[in-house]
Amino acid sequence: MIIRGALHIHTLCSDGEMDIFEAIDIYKSKGFDFIAFTDHDFLMKNGCYDVLDELSEDILIFKGIEKTVFVSGYVHVNEIYGQNEVLRIFNHPADLNMSIDEILKKIQMTDRLIGIHAVEITSRGFYTPEIDKEIINYPKVATDDAHNVRMCGRAWIEMDAPLDKDIILRKIKAGDFWNCFI
Repeated sequence: MIIRGALHIHTLCSDGEMDIFEAIDIYKSKGFDFIAFTDHDFLMKNGCYDVLDELSEDILIFKGIEKTVFVSGYVHVNEIYGQNEVLRIFNHPADLNMSIDEILKKIQMTDRLIGIHAVEITSRGFYTPEIDKEIINYPKVATDDAHNVRMCGRAWIEMDAPLDKDIILRKIKAGDFWNCFI
């Protein structure tokens, strides 16, 4: 079964403009099969995701967090939780405004510190081809980093998989998916 997913969504739980239910409804209306809520660690409202434990939606919902990691300055890393698996994605490296070699060093430093499984090749949902290079030897994911309704569904991944959290995360780690853009 071909499934579609968004891996970087912000809500009112941090600096987003949508509440959790609005974000779920928007992605369902756009045909998404799974989504990951990844609000910012330092802005996260306590208990905000508790409501997710009680939802029974026809869309698979991952809990996650956008971590601020300090490596010669700071970078953002999405940490997304399955049942047993954890996926860490180095976020929006093109926004660092560095050379590809400098970006690669930041990614490698972050990988040594906390472990990285994939790298975003988008910024706010727009493709950043300067990051989609073989020298960055990690699976590359398209995300929309949605903070509001207008940003939802700009970039996503698709894969042939069942709707199982751990299988999805393992397939991303293995690079067994494809990126899609509007």
